[in-house]
Amino acid sequence: MISCGKRAYRRTGLSLILNGRRESLAGCTDRRGTKGRATEAEGGLSVQGFYFDELTVGQSAEMSRVVGIADIEAFAEVSGDNNPVHLDDVYAKTTTFGERIAHGMLSGAYISAILGTKLPGPGAIYLSQSLRFRRPVKVGDLVVARATVKALDAARGHVTLDTTCAVNGKTVVDGEALVIAPRRGA
Repeated sequence: MISCGKRAYRRTGLSLILNGRRESLAGCTDRRGTKGRATEAEGGLSVQGFYFDELTVGQSAEMSRVVGIADIEAFAEVSGDNNPVHLDDVYAKTTTFGERIAHGMLSGAYISAILGTKLPGPGAIYLSQSLRFRRPVKVGDLVVARATVKALDAARGHVTLDTTCAVNGKTVVDGEALVIAPRRGA
């Protein structure tokens, strides 16, 4: 376990990007009292996060995922979006894309994962999200999702974040999220 303030989380191998530098969670300790931020994941679940007062403009976090056929099929099952451009190779070959593409909202889900598990992290409440779909995501693409703190409203505990997903350095999705970040003692 890692303790950050009054919160305790599983140890993870994840880091954050703060002011252009990869960093771990300062002030965190594991159950042995070892200072540090990130170690190997137990169960692969990242649950590190920040209270509102620990956030700064420019702070960012990211995650990467390779999109597989199983991911697309699972997303279709959960969402009910059975559009054949996502699920049927024969049909997809007749489209502008020439092959199956991932659901745009799958990339949106990667952004949601950052906000709920990394920045701000556990306890964050989504208020809104705008998304612009710039390019398709195809089977086998490595999607790098990133959220960057754009503005902080201390009176309301609101955090505005720029959100992006990129494949091979090219933006596939961008937008803006508004969340409520957890406060200490709340």
